[in-house]
Amino acid sequence: MLGQAKLDTVVLFVSSLERSIAFYRDTLGLEVAPMDGRPFAVAQAGPVSLVFIQRQARAGETPIAVFSLPAGIDDCAQALAAKGVEIVVPVSEAPDGGLSLDFLDPDGNVLSLYQPAGAPRSG
Repeated sequence: MLGQAKLDTVVLFVSSLERSIAFYRDTLGLEVAPMDGRPFAVAQAGPVSLVFIQRQARAGETPIAVFSLPAGIDDCAQALAAKGVEIVVPVSEAPDGGLSLDFLDPDGNVLSLYQPAGAPRSG
């Protein structure tokens, strides 16, 4: 059924919209657009929209967003650590032979980086 589908949007419940906007904009470098007068914001990560909705939720109640990298996962890991981001699974082999790294946003949501097999780890 979803074989031809493409991921379009990932929704994350966040306890502080301002804190999340700052994290995704300043730490991860995404463009984030707050929706004036509304308790949500939208960021673009390539073709995928990330929607941040201010709502109390337990960590893990929203999906894990996976960001694909063409290369340089080790460089990204170092940059995240330098900014004080909590890395919960260091760079490791993914089931398909690529590499992945899991880290937390300010609300404890797990985010993941993925790099395909054979791509340079740093650049």
